Parts: sequence; structure tokens; C-alpha cells
Amino acid sequence: MVPSEENQLVPKEAECAAEEPRVLCIIQDTTNSRTVNERVTLNLPASTPLRRLFADVAAKVGYENGSFHLVWGNGDTATTPVDQNSDKTILDAGFEPGKKNFLHLTDKDGEQPHVMQEESGSTEDGAQERFIGPLPREGSIGCTHDYVSQSYSYSSVLSKSETGYVGLVNQAMTCYLNSLLQTLFMTPEFRNALYKWEFEESEEDPERSIPYQLQRLFVLLQTSKKRAIETTDVTRSFGWDSSEAWQQHDVQELCRVMFDALEQKWKQTEQADLINQLYQGKLKDYVRCLECGYEGWRIDTYLDIPLVIRPYGSSQAFASVEEALHAFIQPEILDGPNQYFCERCKKKCDARKGLRFLHFPYLLTLQLKRFDFDYTTMHRIKLNDRMTFPEELDMSVFIDVEDEKSPQTESCTDSGAENEGSCHSDQMSNDFSNDDGVDEGICLESNSAAERISKADSEKSSLLYELFSVMVHSGSAAGGHYYACIKSFSDDQWYSFNDQHVSKITQEDIKKTYGGSSGSRGYYSSAFASSTNAYMLIYRLKDPTRNAKFLEAHEYPEHIKQLVQKERELEEQEKRQREIERNTCKIKLFCMHPTKQIMMENKLEVHKDRTLKEAVEIAYKLMDLEEAVPLSCCRLVKYDEFHDYLERSYEGEEDTPMGLLLGGVKSTYMFDLLLETRRPDQVFQCYKPGEVMVKVHVVDLKTESVAPPISVRAYLNQTVSEFKQLISKATHLPAETMRVVLERCYNDLRLLNVSSKTLKAEGFFRSNKVFIESSETLDRHVTYTDSQLWKLLDRHANTIRLYVSLPEQAPGSQLRRALYQKSAGAAGNLEEPCERVKGPVGNMKSVEAILEESTEKLKSLSLQQQQEGDNGDSSKSTEASDFENIESPLNEIDSSASAENRELDNQIQISDAENLQSEERSDSDVNNDRSTSSVDSDILSSSHSSDTLCNVDNAPLPLANGLDSHSITSSRRSKANQGKKETWDTAEEDSGTDSEYDESGKSRGEAQYMYFKSEPYTAEEGSGEGQKWLMVHVDKRITLSAFKQHLEPFVGVPSSHFKVFRVYASNQEFESVRLNETLSSFSDDNKITIRLGRALKKGEYRVKVYQLLVNEPEPCKFLLDAVFAKGMTVRQSKEELLPQLREQCGLDLTIDRFRLRKKTWKNPGTVFLDYHIYEEDINISSNWEVFLEILDGVEKMKSMSQLAVLSRRWRPSEMKLDSFQEVVLESSSVEELKEKLSEISGIPLENIEFAKGRGTFPCDISILEIHQDLDWNPKVSTLNVWPLYICDDGAVIFYRDKTEELMELTDEQRNELMKKESSRLQKTGHRVTYSPRKEKALKIYLDGAPNKDLTQD
Repeated sequence: MVPSEENQLVPKEAECAAEEPRVLCIIQDTTNSRTVNERVTLNLPASTPLRRLFADVAAKVGYENGSFHLVWGNGDTATTPVDQNSDKTILDAGFEPGKKNFLHLTDKDGEQPHVMQEESGSTEDGAQERFIGPLPREGSIGCTHDYVSQSYSYSSVLSKSETGYVGLVNQAMTCYLNSLLQTLFMTPEFRNALYKWEFEESEEDPERSIPYQLQRLFVLLQTSKKRAIETTDVTRSFGWDSSEAWQQHDVQELCRVMFDALEQKWKQTEQADLINQLYQGKLKDYVRCLECGYEGWRIDTYLDIPLVIRPYGSSQAFASVEEALHAFIQPEILDGPNQYFCERCKKKCDARKGLRFLHFPYLLTLQLKRFDFDYTTMHRIKLNDRMTFPEELDMSVFIDVEDEKSPQTESCTDSGAENEGSCHSDQMSNDFSNDDGVDEGICLESNSAAERISKADSEKSSLLYELFSVMVHSGSAAGGHYYACIKSFSDDQWYSFNDQHVSKITQEDIKKTYGGSSGSRGYYSSAFASSTNAYMLIYRLKDPTRNAKFLEAHEYPEHIKQLVQKERELEEQEKRQREIERNTCKIKLFCMHPTKQIMMENKLEVHKDRTLKEAVEIAYKLMDLEEAVPLSCCRLVKYDEFHDYLERSYEGEEDTPMGLLLGGVKSTYMFDLLLETRRPDQVFQCYKPGEVMVKVHVVDLKTESVAPPISVRAYLNQTVSEFKQLISKATHLPAETMRVVLERCYNDLRLLNVSSKTLKAEGFFRSNKVFIESSETLDRHVTYTDSQLWKLLDRHANTIRLYVSLPEQAPGSQLRRALYQKSAGAAGNLEEPCERVKGPVGNMKSVEAILEESTEKLKSLSLQQQQEGDNGDSSKSTEASDFENIESPLNEIDSSASAENRELDNQIQISDAENLQSEERSDSDVNNDRSTSSVDSDILSSSHSSDTLCNVDNAPLPLANGLDSHSITSSRRSKANQGKKETWDTAEEDSGTDSEYDESGKSRGEAQYMYFKSEPYTAEEGSGEGQKWLMVHVDKRITLSAFKQHLEPFVGVPSSHFKVFRVYASNQEFESVRLNETLSSFSDDNKITIRLGRALKKGEYRVKVYQLLVNEPEPCKFLLDAVFAKGMTVRQSKEELLPQLREQCGLDLTIDRFRLRKKTWKNPGTVFLDYHIYEEDINISSNWEVFLEILDGVEKMKSMSQLAVLSRRWRPSEMKLDSFQEVVLESSSVEELKEKLSEISGIPLENIEFAKGRGTFPCDISILEIHQDLDWNPKVSTLNVWPLYICDDGAVIFYRDKTEELMELTDEQRNELMKKESSRLQKTGHRVTYSPRKEKALKIYLDGAPNKDLTQD
């Protein structure tokens, strides 16, 4: 474990002065991103030579000695490598005793350290030799201790274990499969027989052939040089997909299913009976009458013998396999009520029932039944009790020798009673084959008893079995891990096959799998026992005449030899590919496309031995620049994408290998490459290491413009004076009058006025941005923060570009625009702007004309305003005076216009009847048009500004290197904006909104930052036909109120009569309503949609009105957007809704024919009474939602003490639900509820049963479940207590007649009804029924992948 770096005491073993001091070395491996956090600690004597230090580090980390450097890592020490070949001691080399000596392990000669192959393998296996349980999963190793075993590195996975055996990769939860496959592979008879089978490719697809894929797997297990191989080809032949890998199954179940599949595949081949020959045994299931001796029997076959761990009802487990086998064949007496009807005695008699083994297979499989069911807890459990098993098992004691010599038995057997016995009694009614001529155990033919006993005796003497496979389960009944302990018949050595890890183990390790604990065996012993224990045992009969050995290579059939050669070639090809991968440098590559001017990104993969020149050709083709620029105009440079910094170029290194240039082959690099391009008439600049990049923007105070940047490279140790000279050469501007401003970060503009200061001292870094100005104006002598330069740069830093979509002209908008412009023009003191709006309505110019003229006027006004100085409102700050009234058509009008405009509403309302009518209809008319509607569907519309807008930046200046140096930054900025997750403007959703006009009537749009410049913009196709666009440059510190006032001339109506919607990434629109907040949350190229409609004033809230339709399939229907005000009564809001409902929704209602009620998601809630006041009785917020419910009759809700519930009758005899009916209660009494339900239904009061609906309205439930699933007739007297908790209006109550019987359905009717209900409930989005996750059955599909039957689970 690595010691803490803080307040650490270096361990010293020298307590006395005579002892040698020790040196603590902490080595950090920096060659790989996965090991950069791992550290190795060595505590060495001070006299240790440097050679020994390197050897110890190599052994510790698993690298070959001499393939890496050790570099000092103490920070202030030189970064030169420690001399490995020096004879100096570590003390003489500068290591300090009693202190921490930090070293970095780095690449040598541009290559990563070589991982030790043989040493790492032996180390791993030695470490794991005594461990046979489940190993830690890869990736779970900590990062603060000493180096972990190299078995977890990628290279060691590729190297074979020293045991010579190959492991199997666990796909996810396929350890049970791996254990069985390794056992079959280590079974000589099975492997040899599998090799003799030949695959005919013409008959079957090799991918679907289970025997062929097993054959391939066994060949790889035998010949591969890897540590572990995949099993995906085998599972694919089973018809499994990737999901099957996440299902753990029982290994015994897999054994059965796999053997069945192989038998099916091997039909009509030599291997057709292989499974039976190797694994099948026979036993007799018999019942013998104890009075006459008559025996009824049947012959059963088995592939494994299931042995009980603990008998049912017993607290004592069997101690051994032998004891469990004796219990398996122990007969039971059938007496009392369980007596057996004897066909010979013709009555019920006492009898003996049991099993007898007739024949044991060559390969004997014993399953220890450790999984049981606890009927107390009703859960599956695992029995971890101890059960021993011998290495050699004598099965002769369990074979049947009919030593009972009763006359009845002998006469039955000799006189043909055997045939009689084959006609089973009722209790033995199964039909089994009696072909005993092929029985390899006891022969049941009609031979003499002496002959049969003689044969049995001879077989008993040869029933000695040896254990060779133990499949172990570690875990619980809920899940765990399988692995196999297998004895090799080649060397009699035991091995642990634990997925990809194979290691040697001993007989003592096998004994650890017996299970149990060291204490006495008792009822609770299993609970405290080890969970790692044997689950399946496989024995082989010890018979020298039958025991086979594995086929040698020269004994392989020809098709196996060809398969071995094929797999070997594939593995060699894979190995060569891995070698290429190991020597391939993979690094991010960027390129600014010379014509498209977009930053492209890709991954450059180049072999470490390829030269830089060859790498340029690869990158050139990768970036697809053949038609854009010739290859001779491209080069690769070292690039820092994060800082947008060109670190260095590689002049004269065209023939240098990429491995040396990039510092070796690494999984990750701390830098990138840029494919730089130039025009044929340009020359590449030289970028030297240590230089910093500076992007220089030239500022022109006369035109108030900031030019695109040019790139200049400088050194951090240069002074400001030298830096000015450098810029002067690049820009051809005089250095004497030059002012240099460094933008260190956002809104941090620093004037570099100390000529002797270095750039490093001024805060320069890798990539920097400066502004320069060299005019000889008086502005140079003004205090920097009061200068025009500072104000211009401040404005430049805070200006964003927005694209504004203007509304199409709606009915009445021409008149409103004319009225607005007349009032604005009358108040103005500038002649030309007023001329535009003084004419009659018919001669009024279009929006395009306004935009065109205003832009021209603004250009001439800019200089005039600047020279005249501050003509604005005296309340505005001096600092903002030079910029606040520039570039805006609104600011052509003096302060008196504001007063006139603030009375605009009144002017429009009192103009004339036509104007009044037009104004009153403004909202409804606007809402009838899609572009000006404020309903939900429009707010979320994707029809507006859906396409990406064109980039209209100023043309970049050509640079000597052929790069538009600012375009790298611009592209990155736009890319970052695209990748950045858009966040909803939640501040705009807060309660209420801010009025555009305060209570005194003064405009709140008069902000300090007023920069606003606009010009017409033509959007790309698909952005809407005839749609008007503005491109606006605006100071993002401006308030939304001021921004709207600037937009007034272009929209044509006052700011209080249009709304601003921000368009988000997915073309969703959300209204911005908080007028006192700035545009700081907006960024470059954001889109804004303007919609006509009255904006909110102080105390007003926009409300979405939905219609409640309780008996419709979709009970919630959006109607319109409305505006409710603080202090307004519910009745007043209903009065305002009436004309809107009539014009927009076609609902002609009277005020008493509908009600408003609370809406929570889709649930109807509190009924709002007419006298309720918003904000006093009803809490209201921005974007509030409310239900409008049309009444069938007179409103019954008169008081808040009443309770309105929605009732629905369930008719079980008809299997149907009636429609909803509202019940108004005067109290929360259950008795009153039952009375009301009785009144409306006619059900007698005493027969009423009710239940509360579940979930959201309308509380849908399947009619197949409602009768039994709801909590009917709760034992409560009031509705507002548990389990009902009905305290508010809108609760759903189901009720029924308890005397009504449930309809009896046939299976066909039930299935048909289930389909209908499932379809109905899925359409409404409600849950059909609860279905817990079921364990997937283990299946092997012989015809490939299964058909996906959606009707079955």
C-alpha cells in the first residue's frame, strides 16, 4: 500500500546508529493512462546500486529491465533520466534517506516498456496456485497499492498459462457453461469421439452446427497460445443472443439440455448413441407385495443421480456421498392408508417400494441437490452442509443382486412372471421399453438365477470409479459463480478451471469443496457454512480395457488436422494484427477545411515506424482533401485542441518515425495533431517549442470595428516592448503609438502599459487574445477605463449575434403598425426618420423598407451621435453615454418619445370604432394565425427557424500559413455551443413576471447597456415561406425590456403587444417573460421568434386552459392561452374567457354553464368558486394550468366545505364500467357517499360497496382485475383518513352492488377480453397488469435463433 503523502513518516528499520540508513523510493508509471495513478514503493538500503534499483523496479511492475527510463519527479529536480548503467549507489546518485524520493517511470526511445512474458505468467500462477475460489473481476483492483499481478494486463491475457491449459472467457454470466465445457474437454472419450465426427458443410451452416463449434472450441483449447478464448461462437450455435449471456442457469440443467441437442444433431451418425454409451445408466423402480411376494416394476434410464443433501424434515445432513447413495436406494414401506393394491392378492397389502441400480454408466454423474425450497420463508435456499466424497468410489455395494429367494419371486421370474411384471399396475402405469438384451448391467433375460448371480458378481468386482471433475458453486440460491476442478488423465494433476484462469491445485483444495463448517453438524450449520462447495461430481470407471487416452496429433483424423491448421493460421493472423495494433500510434487529428472553413476531427492511426511524410499522406486521404488542396500544401503540426494552441512544427523531420515524434505508442496522448494547409503562393510558418500563440485583433476607433485576428507567435520571456515590435512587423502599424490590451478571460481586459514587463508576468499562456490600436487620437491620453478603446472592447466582448424571426402580418397589424409609427414619429425630433411614418396608412412602407432605411440612417448617425456627445437622459451614467444611443432606430427619437409611447395603449383604444374593434380582437386574431398563436402547439412548434443559419462573419484575413487563425476558434466555439446541453430558462418560469412599465408609467427599458445593431437577414430554405428575419448584434447585458423596445420599429407594434420566444436546440420555443433580466443566458447564433399578442404586465400571469372531458378517451384537451391578473375573481376571469372561447374554440357558453378547477398533471382538483380571488384564495404562477369543465346543469358547488367526487359504477355481471357521474357531498362522511351512490344507481344502501381509484385520472384499470384488485368497502367512517385520504375534489370512486355475481367466462372469452383490455389500456398509457421478471428457461435452439413470439413470455 502506498503511504500517505502528507505527514508521512518514512519507515526506518535502523534503531541504532550502526545500522545502514534506508531510502524510500516512490515510482509512478506514466507510460499508460491506466497505470498513471498506480505507485510502487521500494524501501532500499542506501548502498543499493542503481543497477539493482532498476532490476527491483522491473520485477515489481512486470516490465523487462532496460525497456524504460526512471526520471526524477520531485518537481525542482532536473528531468534527466537516472543512469541505469552507473555503478553509483542510490545515495551517491542524489537519493535522500529519510525522505520520499519520487521517480517517474517513462518510455525509452519512444517505445513503451516491454511487458515480461514468462515471468508474469509464472508470478500469476504462483499467486493463484492455492486459490480455487472465484477470482476478483478485472477492473476491481485498487489504484493506491503496489502493482497488481500482471495476469490482469492485456498482454498476459494473450499469453498461455504455465499449466499449458487454456481458459474460457466469461461472456457475462456464462461461468456455468465454461465449467461444463472444460469438463467435457478433459474427458478423453468424449473429446476423441467428437474429433472423429466430420462436419459436412454442404448439409448445414457451420455457425449453427453445435458439434462443429464444439469441435473448433476443443481444437483451440488444445492448440491456442492464448490464456483464454471466447465461447461466443458456441453460444451462437445454440441460437442464443447477447441477452442469454446475462442469464445464469444451473450447470446440471445445461448438461441435460446440451446432451439432448447433441443427440439430435448426431442422428444417423456413428456418434448417435455416444451420450448413452458414456453417461446413461439403468435402474429398476419396483413395488413388492409383502404378503405374496409379487413385484411390479419398470426400467428407467438416467444420465445423472440426484443425491439429497438433507432429507425432508430432517435437521441432519448426510455426511457423505455414500450415505446419500444408500438413502437413494433405501426402500420405503407402504402401509396403513398408503397400502398397495396387489393384483395377485386382489386386495390392498403392505408393500415395499424402492429403486435398484441395474447398470452404472461408464461416466457416472452425481448431482448434489444443494438448492431447496424453504416452506417457512417461501424462498429458495442453498444448503451449504458438509458432504464428503471419495477420490475412488466403489459402486458395487449399490448394484442389485436378487438375493431374496422367496418361491413366489423365483416362480414369477422363471415362469414368465417377468412378462406379467412388465404389465404395470395402476401405480406403475408408465410405458417403458424392456429391451434388456443391450443392457450392460444385469441381464433380465429368462436365464437361470445362478447365471444371473454369477454375472452380477463379476460386474460388482469392476465397479470402482475414480473422481476426475468437481463442479463447484460459490454463492447463494439467488446467484453465484461456477468453476471446475478437474484432474488431468495425462499427469493425474488437479487443476482449477476458473473462467480464463487455470492453475494447479492439490487434493487438499478439493477437500475444501466439501462445504460446511468446522463445528458440529446441526440444523443451523448450513447458514454459517462456507458458500463455496461441490455441486456436481463426475467419476470414470476404472477399466484398463476401456479407459482411453487423448488422441495425439498424429492420430487426428484428416479433417481435424485441417481444422487445426486453419485455426492456427487464423490465430497467427490475429497475433500479427495485434502486433500491428500494439505498434500503431492512435491520435486525434484536426483539420480546418480550406474551402468549407469548418474544423474537421478524425483519428489518425499510423504505425510507429512510418515516417512523418507518410503520416501526412495518410492524414491527407483521411481528411478527404484531394480536391481541395494539393498534398504539397499540407503538413502535420503538434496541436493542443483544448487551448487551440499550435505547439510546434516539425521542420526537417519528414523522415523521422512517428513513434519518436509522438513519444512512443500510447493509449492516450496529452496533445493532438493538426493537418495544416496553405495556398500554393504561401509559405508555412515555423512553430518552435516554447512559443505561445497570440491572436491579434486590430481595433479601428474611427469605424468602431474590430478586425478578425491574425496569428503571432511570441516567447513568454519577451518584454511588452519587444512584443509590440513583433506585432508591428505583422500588422505594419507603428509600435510607438500602439496600445495593447490582453483579454485574459471574459470581461478581463488588461492594458499592457509597462514596457519592461515580460509576457509571462502579464499572464500570457499557451493561447492568448490581444487587441491593438495605434491611432494618434486624444483617446490615448484618457484614463484607460474612460477611453473609447475600453468602451469599444467592452462592448465587443459582450456583444452577441441573434437571429430574430419577425411575425407575419396578421389581420389588423397594418393599422396597428401605422398607429404606432405615427405616434412615434410625432414625438421625434429627426426629420428623415419621421418621414417614413407620417404618410397615410396606404403609403406605409414595408418592414423591408424600414430595415433598409434604418440601417442606412444608423450608419450616418453613429459618427454624429459620437461627436455631439451625450444628448440622452441625464439620469443615464456618463460611462454608457457614448454607446447607449447608437445603432438603434428607437434611439433616433428623443426622450419625449418615451412618454408618448407609454401612452400608446390609450391612443389605440380611443382612436375610432374600427381601431377599437381591431384592438379588442388583437389577441384572438393573432391566435388564429399560426405564426402569431400563443397556444401550446405553436410554442413547441418546429416550423420556425428549423435550419442552421449561415455564418455571416467578416471575411478572414489571409495568413502566411494558409490558416484562417480565428476560424479555428470560431469553429470550436460553434462546436462547443452545438455540443453544449441547452438548459431551459427557468428564471423565466418563476412566479409572476415583471411589468415592462412600472406603476408610475416610466419605461423600465432604459438600461445602461444599449448597444443594438440590426440588419435584414435571408434565412436558408425550409425556415418558412415569406418569413422576415433580422440579424441583431446586441449587448447581452441589455434587459429583455430594452431589447423589446429596440425591436418595436421592426415588429410594428409596441413592446407590450408582442412576445419573445427563445428557440432551443430541438426547435422548442419557450417564452421569455422576465423583463428586468438581461440576455446573459443567450449566446451567439441563438434564434428568437417574435409573436404578436399582448405581453404581460405587472401582476399578470399567462394561463393555459384545458377542457376536462371526464367520459372521453382523452380527458384533457388544450383550448387556449389566457391572461389572469392578481386580484381578479374567478368570475371575472370566466367573463374574459367567454369571447375567446367563442372565437378561438367555437364554444358558445354562458358564464354559469362552465366552471374552472385546479389541474395537477391530468388530475382534476379543487373546484374554483366564482367569488374566489387569485393570489388570495387561489395560488397562481407563471405558465399555470387550469381545467375548464362544461356543466350539464346548474352548478352544485356553492361552498368550500362541499366535496365533489367522480363516481363510476362497476357491473360485474356484465363485465363493464358505466360512465362517470359527479357526486357532490356536504361532508366527508362515508355514509353520505353511500346514500348519494344509492340515489343515482338505485342500489339498496346496504348493498353499496365502493373503492378508491388508483393512479392518475381517469384511474383506468382492466375489467379483469377491478373486481378483486381494488380495496373494496374499506372499514372507515370518513373519507379523509387512511386508506382513502380523499380531502380534495376530483377523487375517483368505483362502486358496485355486492349481491351482483361476477360473470363466468370461458377461456376463449377471457383471452379475447384480455386482448381488448390490453389494447385499450396501452393506448391510454396505463399499466395493463403487474408482471414480475421471470427467469428465462434454458433452451438450445437446434434451428438457429428462436422466432420472437411476442404473445409468449
